Amino acid sequence: MTEGPINVADFERAAAETLEAGVAGYFFGGAGDELTLGENVAAWGRWRLRPRFLAGHREWRTGVELLGGEVSMPILVAPVAYQGLVDPEGERGMARAARDAGTVMCLSTLATHRPRPVAEAAPRGRRWFQLYCFEDEAVTKAMIDEAVDCGYEAIVLTIDAPRGGNRERDRRTGFEIPEEIGVPSVEAALGSGRAVTIEETFDLMEAALSWDDLADLASECPVPILVKGVLTAEDAALAVEHGAGGVVVSNHGGRQLDRCLATAEALPEAVDAVEGRVPVLVDGGIRRGVDVAIALALGAVAVLVGRPALWGLAVGGEEGARQVLELLREELELALALCGCATPGELDRAHVQRAPAGSLYSAH
Repeated sequence: MTEGPINVADFERAAAETLEAGVAGYFFGGAGDELTLGENVAAWGRWRLRPRFLAGHREWRTGVELLGGEVSMPILVAPVAYQGLVDPEGERGMARAARDAGTVMCLSTLATHRPRPVAEAAPRGRRWFQLYCFEDEAVTKAMIDEAVDCGYEAIVLTIDAPRGGNRERDRRTGFEIPEEIGVPSVEAALGSGRAVTIEETFDLMEAALSWDDLADLASECPVPILVKGVLTAEDAALAVEHGAGGVVVSNHGGRQLDRCLATAEALPEAVDAVEGRVPVLVDGGIRRGVDVAIALALGAVAVLVGRPALWGLAVGGEEGARQVLELLREELELALALCGCATPGELDRAHVQRAPAGSLYSAH
């Protein structure tokens, strides 16, 4: 009998039992009635794989090329704020877990550590930096400069948060980010000598970001800008036209606009609109290697996982986060083998179809 978690759901249950109720609500919760939160998971279950056999493969590889370098699997760590709330090492431990798993970690603007100490914690790891733009362009530039100087290979610009979502779980529990934690990356960019609260941080952000702003940012930034928060063909095309080096199909983990499209539903139209000009990635609701396989078949070059990696961090520190990533990689490798594919790049839309209406196994 196997001891310990054997899939992401096991880590999720263990994290729920480990974390204090307010902290658990912050990370587990979504916006409004949390319909999109649930749909993100359920929507992957409305696709079916079409396996092909007698492919003659003896070996299977999960590695892919991404922004000029190889990662061991098309499964990246999504930006998640305040990881220090679940583990003392926080983002530093997550960076080491991603490095050891051979993949990319994306650091949040709202991290409990600045980009430099995270980079120093895993110097051989690959890193991207998630960015919120600020009304003061000098603050935005300072944050980009620090990240680039520390070897972060891309900037992931979040566009779906002109205002914070309606997080009712936090309102019910009364949970607030402790003031003493602050937002170190913002404090450094401001030159502040004190902790800056999350409320102050959002007050400083630019709510009126436009496509022209993206074009300016992309033309000035020395590394690629990936646009995160795209849910429509229209915005996917506009992102490319305004200089984006990649598109991330995302609804902020169901934490911003409730009843918006689940990412599995939005992915195909975004891929079609981009027409292969830049890589398309996707996050939201991915809990199994077969979810990853479906995303790749629909045209994504990689996925990002946020909550699953965080649950691993909460349960077992950096080793727990690494275990989650390796679990997903192993499940993906098995899915590739059983679909008749030797590499992720062999998956395409011929390998997927919509689940039949009323299927016993359809997610609801």
